[in-house]
Amino acid sequence: MEIEEVIATNVRRLRNARKWTQEALAEKAQLSSRYVGAIERANVSARVGIIGRIADAFGVEPADLFKRSKSKGRG
Repeated sequence: MEIEEVIATNVRRLRNARKWTQEALAEKAQLSSRYVGAIERANVSARVGIIGRIADAFGVEPADLFKRSKSKGRG
């Protein structure tokens, strides 16, 4: 799994756990909802600063967005 897909999965998981829309996350992270959608589809490689803003919005460490799911194999 590419790192963009790992980030996409984690952003979607955290957002859904909070029952936030993409628009709500976008507002909290000061991003456009289109950009949040692109991140969740792994269509973009978000810069470090963007990762930090998303992590802050969720109240997690940026490193948490890079963690691979333990339920899926690593290869």
